[in-house]
Amino acid sequence: MVGKKIFALDIGTRSVVGIILEEENEEYQVLDLIMKEHKDRAMLDGQIHDIVAVADVIIDIKKCLEQKHGTLNKVCVAAAGRSLKTEKANSTIPIIGKPILSKEDILYFELTAVQNAQLTVAENQTDDDLHSYYCVGYSVLHYFLDGERIGNLIDQQGSEAAVDIIATFLPRIVVDSLIKTIQRAGLELEALTLEPIAAIDVLVPPSIRRLNVALVDVGAGTSDIAITDAGTVIAYGMVPLAGDEITEAISDKLLLDFPEAERIKRKLSTNDSIVTQDILGFENTVSKVHVINEIESSIERLTTAIYKEIITLNNNKSPRAVMLVGGGSMTPELPQRLAKKLELPDNRVAIRGANAIQGLKIAKSIPAGPENITPIGIAISATNAPIHYVTATVNERTIRMFEAKQLTVGDCILASGISIGKLYGKPGMAKMIHVNNQLITVPGSYGQPPIIEKNGRVCSIEDYIVNGDNIVIQKGLDGHESVTKIGDLLELHSSIVTINKELYEVTPSILNNGKQAKIDDLVQDRDRISVYSPETIEELLMSLHLNDLLQNIRPFILTLNNKEINISAFSSKVIVNGKVAKYTDNFLNQANITIEKNMNPTVANLVALEKQQLKQSITVMFNDVPVEIEKNIIELIRNNNSLNEHDLLSSHDVIEWKTQDTSPFIFQDIFKYIDIEKPINATGNFKLLINKKEATFYTPIIQGDHLELLWTLDTTI
Repeated sequence: MVGKKIFALDIGTRSVVGIILEEENEEYQVLDLIMKEHKDRAMLDGQIHDIVAVADVIIDIKKCLEQKHGTLNKVCVAAAGRSLKTEKANSTIPIIGKPILSKEDILYFELTAVQNAQLTVAENQTDDDLHSYYCVGYSVLHYFLDGERIGNLIDQQGSEAAVDIIATFLPRIVVDSLIKTIQRAGLELEALTLEPIAAIDVLVPPSIRRLNVALVDVGAGTSDIAITDAGTVIAYGMVPLAGDEITEAISDKLLLDFPEAERIKRKLSTNDSIVTQDILGFENTVSKVHVINEIESSIERLTTAIYKEIITLNNNKSPRAVMLVGGGSMTPELPQRLAKKLELPDNRVAIRGANAIQGLKIAKSIPAGPENITPIGIAISATNAPIHYVTATVNERTIRMFEAKQLTVGDCILASGISIGKLYGKPGMAKMIHVNNQLITVPGSYGQPPIIEKNGRVCSIEDYIVNGDNIVIQKGLDGHESVTKIGDLLELHSSIVTINKELYEVTPSILNNGKQAKIDDLVQDRDRISVYSPETIEELLMSLHLNDLLQNIRPFILTLNNKEINISAFSSKVIVNGKVAKYTDNFLNQANITIEKNMNPTVANLVALEKQQLKQSITVMFNDVPVEIEKNIIELIRNNNSLNEHDLLSSHDVIEWKTQDTSPFIFQDIFKYIDIEKPINATGNFKLLINKKEATFYTPIIQGDHLELLWTLDTTI
């Protein structure tokens, strides 16, 4: 029996590869393979820039293959990883009463999970223009049976089956240009996938995916990367550098046109020296070593870009091994340089050819190098996980969706990148009001639902669709803004209190954005309303602006020689309804409050409270006249100024307390308090006497001492 033939195209930046693959009994044989290069730079970094030019190349390949294999109408293709987006999702189905899960059943709910990922991508869109994404492939992360992970669901029994997938999406412009090119070549899209998925499906089977391995498909314009670990594909990525980077470097260094530079690049893997002709017509023989030295910086740049992307995708660590495929993988020294950067042995980074694909036969006439891994993978992936699309139009935008279930109008809207939430009329402007730091939302009226038509008739979002349906959506009417007064948001209560025999009415204070407000004022969005009702005695005095009383009841705190102390004698006493209270106590309506003042906060009173004396004094007789003398033994300093005993202190003053000299008074201290008159006939000599005994200026004196100053007189005058 003749097996099924599969036609696949690998549309690359530099060339297009067409392949005919035959499947029979889960084995594959490459029947034919044709590669044709683009005549001009029709593609850049995996993106088609000239649809007509690329389509012409595909037509040439199609005609050549049809001569041997008959008419070709459908084709499998893959997109490069440029601007790809990855999304994880899951799907769950009840299986009670359905004990046998066939391969078709499993595929069905795998695609349902993919559609959930597609929904997530659509919901995340913020721009209605070119930012919608198409799914171009997916991989299963895990299967579950009744909550437990399982390897395969076929023939399993239980209550509930689930699957986790990772789906990969490309921008609309990438996929649309690819599909339009295929259509222009007279072909119909049979399956679409992503190049790293195609390569990994054939080169890294599930039995190997338990290992942490990186697969890098180095093409002409892009290097697509996939990472496996713990039995699945954990990440996809791409760098916009590949073989063309090396070709352009050779072109620049050796002064060659691009095709000649491309030829030289391919020869480097097999020849030690190459004869070439530059753009001026001069023929030169260049060695492999010379060329590599000339393009060393470009090789290093490509290696570094691939290395960084691998590390990023693999959670900032090196994988256990790296497989290199694609024509660009044969860039000189790429495996060795990549191994060094990843700190892997050289034999852990290897180029893999098509002969490494299990269950594949290739004719000797067909190259089995790394450049053909991807086209073979595209063909095989199409049979293992075909992806079919339904096409519809939403507001003149063509969209394609998985035909994993009976699709609805809602599915079309989601796939179009239009958020259903944006279609409903906006609710009337809600107002966000802060009341005493609590956020209150005052909603407006509801918006109206959208009007949806399918093929000119009003329909529901749940209505089913078929291929080619035309859907038009009109946004619903918006709601109205809310109108609210401050009084609608508050409950206000007044109270009556008596303070030192005076009656006061205490009403809540309303501030809106820091300004006094009334309960009939309308609120605006983002208003900040503060409603203040005093609760403690301190807050009560503050609200009534009784500042003198407020200061008196608070703790009287002084910092004395860097030590903070509370002088309670300087605070007033608070009496509420006949009982002593604290200033922090709450008060009730009709409370009778008395505030009694205590001791004045003077320097003298502070010293007395500290059981100290500010001054020392004695009374002595000087020449039979009583004289009182004194001196400070304690000095208090505030703000570098010395204080006297009558100075008032304030709470939170910082005071320096100094103890002065406490030595006894001496004779000379008397002279601060008396005036000395020298007799006219005095000679200048004198005697100091204390209690009739001769003394000096420094002789100590005590209470009651008799002091005398006797002058020596000149009797001749």
